[in-house]
Amino acid sequence: MAEKSKSRQRRSRGRAWYWQQTDSWYFTPPGTKKRLRLVDTTGRPVRGKENSQLAELALARVKADGDWLPTPEQKNKDVIQVARVCSRYLEHCEARFKHGNLSSDYHAEVTRYLNELCSYCGAMAVDELQKGHIQHWVESHPTWKSTATQRNAMSIVMAAFNFYTEEVESIHNPLMGMQKPPQCPRLHSFGEEDEQLLYSATDDYFGNFLFAGIHTGLRPFCELARVTANDVIESERGMQWRVYASKTGKTRTIPVRSEVAELTRQLIQDVGADPTTTLFRNSRGGAWTKVAGVQRFCRIRQDLGWLNDPYRKQYSSYTCRHTFAHRMLAGYWNDGQGCSIEVLAELMGDTPKVAFDHYGREWGQHYQEPLWTAMGM
Repeated sequence: MAEKSKSRQRRSRGRAWYWQQTDSWYFTPPGTKKRLRLVDTTGRPVRGKENSQLAELALARVKADGDWLPTPEQKNKDVIQVARVCSRYLEHCEARFKHGNLSSDYHAEVTRYLNELCSYCGAMAVDELQKGHIQHWVESHPTWKSTATQRNAMSIVMAAFNFYTEEVESIHNPLMGMQKPPQCPRLHSFGEEDEQLLYSATDDYFGNFLFAGIHTGLRPFCELARVTANDVIESERGMQWRVYASKTGKTRTIPVRSEVAELTRQLIQDVGADPTTTLFRNSRGGAWTKVAGVQRFCRIRQDLGWLNDPYRKQYSSYTCRHTFAHRMLAGYWNDGQGCSIEVLAELMGDTPKVAFDHYGREWGQHYQEPLWTAMGM
């Protein structure tokens, strides 16, 4: 059995310390993270772990010469504030957004979260920032109750510091190794009755949008809302869609069910001659946006009285995607023959690990039917 590693004692600033790798004594000036070698009266390094008294004498000479504390000019020169880190990352994201390499939703989230952070501790020096500050900042927002929201906020802040420390290699990343809230499995999905209630509580425009989301599993607003007639491919086996995911920057081709194919052909006729117009449009002829879609779904929940239900009040437009995943795993459309996590990940534009973390990890605890089928019972 391996022996437990001994805890490393923090090196005290203001005293000499020994480094075994070089067999020499050093000291760390206050306000810095540098190590400076101690030398004797002849200018030679103080070596040997047993020569602690010689090292302390060498350090006393450094203090007496006035080279112990950094000058005010040196202090001001090395201070990098949190606001500068956030500002630099915002500039980077703005440039990527203008070149089309960053989605508008992520760009808006970066701007919102980093501005919130700057109002909290923007004037703080990066050397003084600790992981506990970020944790307190997240917990101090009463509306950030969801672990997904907290995880997104912390991920953006960590991305900003990772980018800046890679660009400016002379500073240390104070958030390296910070633990984020774990990803929560997506367990909410529509039942057949709830699905029919959705369609009855809204118009055909939003109903078609929800229907396609449930039967394709596309991300509602960054994928499904942007599908055009140019993205539709007719093949011998059926219809396929080319889907561009701004979240991953990749394009995938997926088959769609016959019900969705029939709806797609009808929408293409409604669009007319322009093949670049989005298929799923609102009553004004525009593409569904995240703001409009969220407001419409909130109205549906209120009209159906789901706000008083502890389970249904958590429904959203994104539940369509979760419903597709659960039905595919359960074999809802395939006589109980569920698909694998790898196939599901390809259809939904995720990696197998992400698909497993979101949908497969808790599958055996909440959806037992596929397990009974696999056992032949």
